[in-house]
Amino acid sequence: MTGYEHGDFHARIVNSFASQGAMAMIGAELTRISHGVVEIEFPFDRKLTQQHGILHAGIIAAGLDTACNYAAYTVIDTDAALLTIEFKVNMMSPGRGSRFLFRGEVTKPGSNIIVTDGRGYAIGDGPAKLIASMTGTSMVLRGREGFEE
Repeated sequence: MTGYEHGDFHARIVNSFASQGAMAMIGAELTRISHGVVEIEFPFDRKLTQQHGILHAGIIAAGLDTACNYAAYTVIDTDAALLTIEFKVNMMSPGRGSRFLFRGEVTKPGSNIIVTDGRGYAIGDGPAKLIASMTGTSMVLRGREGFEE
């Protein structure tokens, strides 16, 4: 993924992430921003679980979607924005851990459509455990009122 010059995507992502109420609500923080890759982490919170006490699938999907979309922000022009248009999540293991890490990576950059892949991990006493994977598609928006970045 070389040859892309898209301004200061780091500052842009930090500022955009700070305005996300959903990520603030779950206690998420950006822990890595690099070209084509973004990582988000947050601690376990009982308020984010389903009836069996494990991290809710909707929260896992939100973490993966956000990490993937911000990874896509690293390869678009500064006058563009993104919206998720599709994703598929596979739950692989129960979300049990003291922290969770969600990594999004650009698989196929494009001028209108960007494909990303994500992995979610539970972090606890032992090695990180893969709990979910995602493939997502984002649409690049330009000149759309209300979607300026």
